[in-house]
Amino acid sequence: CFSYVIIYLHYGVCLIYASSVRTHVNVDPAKLKSLRQRWSVKPSEMSKKTLNPIRAIVDGMKLTPNPEKPMIALSIGDPTVFGNLPTDDTVLQAMKEAIDSHKYNGYAPSVGYQKSREVVADFYSCPEAPLDGKDVILTSGCSQAIELAISVLCNPGDNILVPRPGFSLYKTLAVSMGIQVKHYNLLPEKSWEIDLQHLESLIDDKTACLIVNNPSNPCGSVFSREHLHKILSVASRNCIPILADEIYGDMVFPGCDFQPLAPLSSDVPILSCGGLAKRWLVPGWRMGWILIHDRNDIFGTAIREGLVKLSQRILGPCTVVQGALESILNDTPPQFYQGTISFLKSNSEICYSELSTVPGLNPVMPSGAMYIMVGIEMEHFPDFQNDVEFTERLVTEQSVFCLPATAFEYPNFFRIVVTVPEEMMIEACIRIREFCARHYRPRSQDSHELDQ
Repeated sequence: CFSYVIIYLHYGVCLIYASSVRTHVNVDPAKLKSLRQRWSVKPSEMSKKTLNPIRAIVDGMKLTPNPEKPMIALSIGDPTVFGNLPTDDTVLQAMKEAIDSHKYNGYAPSVGYQKSREVVADFYSCPEAPLDGKDVILTSGCSQAIELAISVLCNPGDNILVPRPGFSLYKTLAVSMGIQVKHYNLLPEKSWEIDLQHLESLIDDKTACLIVNNPSNPCGSVFSREHLHKILSVASRNCIPILADEIYGDMVFPGCDFQPLAPLSSDVPILSCGGLAKRWLVPGWRMGWILIHDRNDIFGTAIREGLVKLSQRILGPCTVVQGALESILNDTPPQFYQGTISFLKSNSEICYSELSTVPGLNPVMPSGAMYIMVGIEMEHFPDFQNDVEFTERLVTEQSVFCLPATAFEYPNFFRIVVTVPEEMMIEACIRIREFCARHYRPRSQDSHELDQ
């Protein structure tokens, strides 16, 4: 627009000059029209940079199920798909009462109702990491919470540290903003603990944020208190703030404890992202939050003000859900959570037990969340070049769809979602076993064939 203003001003000066002194200046009236003579509407650079690895991989797969077998989808991280994991009646009643009150039909402040923010703060506050309403930003799901946290901490040209394997949204958001993604390794042989030496080797003067996902998607791992302290030590030594993605917080199996990161931190500032989606089994309600932990005032007012400004771009969080938050958080009975966790653990144990005896597969037993990762010894499956081809043919032959872990930057694994009904999980494992038995080739057989 600025260039057009200059152009018009330029010709305006010429016209004035021509009319006042009647010299040789002649202006073609056609030149006064817009310089754009034809349509040219192009996508923005941000849109071109935006890529969801899961969609990119899945959309490119040839997924034609076996017509003789009903499809079993173990790929979708939505616990509501099969209807076997409904939310609690208390949660539904809270929503009904919020609707019937007629109090929550209008706009809320961009960061959420103050009362709702205070409810979340009270629910998550503890003596080691106290919170009040001003420390909470309500968002449209945990995904928006992650987006706001990355946006407020990073500039184009910065880099962030992201787990590998890890949730693909981190990369999708960062790359679209011109932020470099550096992947640090998780170690399957150590129940997916962080390779701390590798993590620290990636840090440079452009590193703006460390993302820690615990409990993990896609791994189902839960970090010990000791390991979390070591992660904090790395962040503290290098003065790197942490984005803690804790959407699966407290979705951990009996015998394992979830430890939020913030109460363990003495100096590292943390933006903790969470929401209702998974623990309360209502991902479609789109209610998330950022908890600002900054006891040493490292974030100061600038980061808080930045989050407020970013939240004002779109008024995201649903007002009706905000109105129901107090009852959802405080009145949901403990047996609801226990029932969900008991089911997830049972399905995980079934899956692990069945697949750990399948030649060529190496499942890693999870400790929480809704997933189990299964390693593929690709050298024993010469019919396939990689995990994408392996899972693609699994659909074609057995109508079982598992997500190839290439979507999580970690080839030669696949992820199974354990929220399906138990009988479906058992059937899926039987089919996976049949598939592997058909395509498995022992090393000795390979060597014998080469010798011949």
